[in-house]
Amino acid sequence: MDKYCFGIDVGGTTIKCGLFGVDGEVLDKWEIRTRLEENGKYILPDVADTILAKTAEKHLDRDEIAGVGIGIPGPVNAAGEVQVAVNLYWGYVNVVKELGELTGLKVKAGNDANVAALGELWQGGGAGYQDMIMVTLGTGVGGGIILGGQIVAGAHGAGGEIGHAHVDDTMTAACNCGGHGCLEQLASATGIAKLARKLLDSCDTPSVMREYKNVSAKTVFDAVKEGDALAIQVAEQFGNYLGKALAVFAVVVDPQIIVIGGGVSKAGPVLLDYVTKPFREYAFPSCRTT
Repeated sequence: MDKYCFGIDVGGTTIKCGLFGVDGEVLDKWEIRTRLEENGKYILPDVADTILAKTAEKHLDRDEIAGVGIGIPGPVNAAGEVQVAVNLYWGYVNVVKELGELTGLKVKAGNDANVAALGELWQGGGAGYQDMIMVTLGTGVGGGIILGGQIVAGAHGAGGEIGHAHVDDTMTAACNCGGHGCLEQLASATGIAKLARKLLDSCDTPSVMREYKNVSAKTVFDAVKEGDALAIQVAEQFGNYLGKALAVFAVVVDPQIIVIGGGVSKAGPVLLDYVTKPFREYAFPSCRTT
């Protein structure tokens, strides 16, 4: 009888791992570094190694493990194949086949934000709803759309790729996807840090952000909480990009709820303040109370 399962979230910086009961109870969680060297060829072997090590550590019977669910930052088709995952430097990878062979366990793979959305609908911020947009703010920006309790994956597995919506005509730097002016370039952890560095370089205004050797999204929002004027400008820029983009998606999907997750969301309620205002301003009237 199945008692356990593993959940794996592959990010561009770290891989978050969880051991769960099949009822969704978290039994253990840990992280390992995402090794991007040599086009990310070590990622799945590292995932397999950490799963097998945890299985041994916890003295788990393999017959009691339902399998492994893994989220990938890129489109994943129904067969568990990835054609490209730009932040992992992957070309084609058959995630289900490769990880299954490495672990000897059943594997299911999906886009990271899509499976995050399903998790939130089941056990988290979306519980009790059927129509939801999930946004993940991390190294990149991901999205998942659920309508009627079902993921909207699309013909190529690219449904809900919110991070690659075009939001800025002035950007000349290319996104990892090859486009220009993508939301991911402005609202991800790396994007927020770039906005901050650009603003700091453009003026001499005092800011606590100047005290940090490396400005990050965390340092920006920590400074916002201290009332730092430049950090507040960065938060307003970030919120304007994300709020407007969500207003566009909302008029297409008309969700009951929008859930924001990912590492940047650890900033807490202060982050929502800067996203909600432009969303309410630009959303279609019927969607403004989302």
